Amino acid sequence: MAGTVAIVVGVVLLLACLLLGWLAVRRVRLMRGGGVDLCLRRRFAVTDWHFGVGRYRGDEFAWYRLTSFRVGPTVAIDRTEVEIVDRRAPLPEESFAIPYATAVLRCRDHGEDVELAMSQDVLTGFLAWLEATPPGRSTGYRQAS
Repeated sequence: MAGTVAIVVGVVLLLACLLLGWLAVRRVRLMRGGGVDLCLRRRFAVTDWHFGVGRYRGDEFAWYRLTSFRVGPTVAIDRTEVEIVDRRAPLPEESFAIPYATAVLRCRDHGEDVELAMSQDVLTGFLAWLEATPPGRSTGYRQAS
């Protein structure tokens, strides 16, 4: 009986280590491929912020949740459809959830609102990506009035 329990505990610990290893390798690969750290939330409660890595892929900004085992992005924002609805500083009660953020953008893409919390460097890159387009195309960057 004790041997069976030890085997089960060993298998569970091995699986937990493999899963944590997968998450670590995934994050390193995303960051090496030009990823940036930022938080995202789709439900607008103070505790609904999620850490993740964002990557620019042509006209798409793909966000990968840090604790997800999904292979693809959790959220994809289309540069030609995104609209910045609001920009603000993090609220004091959000400081525990988004400690390194200096700006929070509320964006609307295909009628769905998301908030992105990011550092000043990431914000600069994100806004530059939004404004950059090939010649002959509209900017795709629309700020809500």
